[in-house]
Amino acid sequence: MMEPEQILATESRIVEALKRVFDPEIPVNIYDLGLVYDVDYQADGTVDITMTLTAPACPMADMLVDEVKSAVAKIKGVESVEVHIVFDPPWSIEKLSDEAKLELGLL
Repeated sequence: MMEPEQILATESRIVEALKRVFDPEIPVNIYDLGLVYDVDYQADGTVDITMTLTAPACPMADMLVDEVKSAVAKIKGVESVEVHIVFDPPWSIEKLSDEAKLELGLL
C-alpha cells in the first residue's frame, strides 16, 4: 500500500512532467497555460488527466495528448495514463498562471 506522502510526491512529479509539455502554438507549458484541469493519481499507478485545448478544433490535439501520455508514463510508479479532453469549462486567458502571464508579457 502506498503512503499518502508517496502519492503526493508522485503527483508532484506528474505536474513537473506536465510543465515540460508545451502548447504547439503558444510558447508556454500546458500546466501554466491552464490547460490541465485535474490530475488524479491512484496508488495502483493509474493516472487520469483531465485537460482542455486552447481551441476545440486544434489540429495538434492528438500530438499533444500523446506527448502528455509519454511524459507522464516515464515517471516511476505510473503504470497507465489516460487523458480526457473536455471543453467545459472552456479555456480562457484567465486560466493562465502568473508565470505564464509574465512570460507572455501580460503582467
